[in-house]
Amino acid sequence: MPLTSIVIFLPLVGALVILALRQAGAIRWAALLTTVVTFLVSLGLWAGFDPSVTTAQLVDQSAAWFPERFDVKYFVGVDGLSLLLVLLTTLLGPIVVLSSWTYIEKYQKGYYILLLILQTGITGVFTAYDVILFYIFFELTLIPMYFIIGIWGGEDRIYAAVKFVLYTMVGSLLMLVAILYLGYQAGQAVNGGVFTTDWYKLLEYNVPLADQTWLFFLFAFSFAIKVPLFPLHTWLPDAHVQAPTGGSVILAGVLLKMGTYGLVRFCLPFFPNAAREYAMLFAVLAVIGIVYGAMVSRAQPDAKKLVAYSSVSHLGFVVLGLFAFTVEAMQGAMIQMINHGLSTGALFLIVGMLYERRHTRLMADFGGIARTVPVLSFFMILTVLASAGLPGLNGFVGEFMILAGSFKSTVVGRPLLIALATTGVILAAVYLLWMVYRTFWGPITQEANRTMKDLNAREVALLVPLAVLMVVLGLAPTPFLKTSEPATRFLLETIEQKRLAAQQADPGVPVLADRLRDADRPAEVEAPGPGPVPPRD
Repeated sequence: MPLTSIVIFLPLVGALVILALRQAGAIRWAALLTTVVTFLVSLGLWAGFDPSVTTAQLVDQSAAWFPERFDVKYFVGVDGLSLLLVLLTTLLGPIVVLSSWTYIEKYQKGYYILLLILQTGITGVFTAYDVILFYIFFELTLIPMYFIIGIWGGEDRIYAAVKFVLYTMVGSLLMLVAILYLGYQAGQAVNGGVFTTDWYKLLEYNVPLADQTWLFFLFAFSFAIKVPLFPLHTWLPDAHVQAPTGGSVILAGVLLKMGTYGLVRFCLPFFPNAAREYAMLFAVLAVIGIVYGAMVSRAQPDAKKLVAYSSVSHLGFVVLGLFAFTVEAMQGAMIQMINHGLSTGALFLIVGMLYERRHTRLMADFGGIARTVPVLSFFMILTVLASAGLPGLNGFVGEFMILAGSFKSTVVGRPLLIALATTGVILAAVYLLWMVYRTFWGPITQEANRTMKDLNAREVALLVPLAVLMVVLGLAPTPFLKTSEPATRFLLETIEQKRLAAQQADPGVPVLADRLRDADRPAEVEAPGPGPVPPRD
């Protein structure tokens, strides 16, 4: 079995092993061993990856699942757009298991089985090159996350779990309609009349301008809910606050990235004219989310809810970068997905550690604990500075590239818009440093804070790899950026090629992005001559 499939399904094998175990200790250790081995195996994807190749690598592909009139198959692999997200998923696996070691006391077998199934679903989303296969993995993630929130969550866990599923299901079903229509139309045009959901064949198909808008919005609506993009974000704070610590880490770390990944993998290349037509709409919503998320975060008394709303703000930067259609901004968006997973995942871990000690998340119940828990305070301050975008740490790299690339964009590069987005960096420093001040500094007002225990060895082991990566990505991001740069350039060139081909086929339909383009400013990507999409390796 090729390496990619092993990384996808090894957690599922571990879940089956846990099903046969009875002792709580054996269940925990089996889950930890499974996730550690999966991470080590996934490093082989990095070792065997060639950044210069823009098509899928380490491919595993089977014959069609359906009768011959349906070109639907098991087709997985990695490229520069997905490799880092897969590695982030496998890295967070053992961290989430360890974070649940003492926190989860009831129904441990079910909890760890669901965590491993969830990891299989998320990894499958990032590696699927058949759109139906992508949809199956996309929907698979709903089931374990629903139960993780609904069984092991807080007081309002049922409400939060149902809200999470309803929001996501509505968007997913609309996307399924678009997938079926697109598959039939592409099959008629480029696959000899055979229905196809092969990503590369769909990429070869130039969707008529008359169909692009409604298909684009059906896909984009589903992904915007998952990001979540303002104003579709209201499920997120409830889900985060009610979820157990491990659930919050996996939700913020990688589950939300399924939305931004879907935008860049499907919406932009399949519907390039519509994507540019409505790029300004998405950029404005992203900037509103940046500012709104930051301001609402500042008003929160609950530390976990503050971190939850910060995701709305930070992922607004990612959406802005994707719809700028420049190499710099899209590169920044891809690396910012990783940065957000590291820093926000670490913030949720630290808030969870505070909750385990004091059984409260209200910042007013803390104060002065920097004296009693210096190691925890160190990790908190480092993570907050990384999340706020301090130069030298990981958050700065992604946000700087997004803002710089968006400013030079001929699609969304409006000075006022980018200036408003930049205020999000300032506001992030305000609410994050305010949280640190209220929680860790000042006088010790409660006796319980004087006797708090500092981090133990297990908890330090959770935070060290995340802290190291925050520094490495901040000081030496080039190896990570080189991973995705060729794939990003290929994607943008393909988008431009398809956009021009669609306009030539239907030149009478005006495109808003073209009317807004400033003729004196150079385009970000040279439009290659018409031609087919390069073949898969």
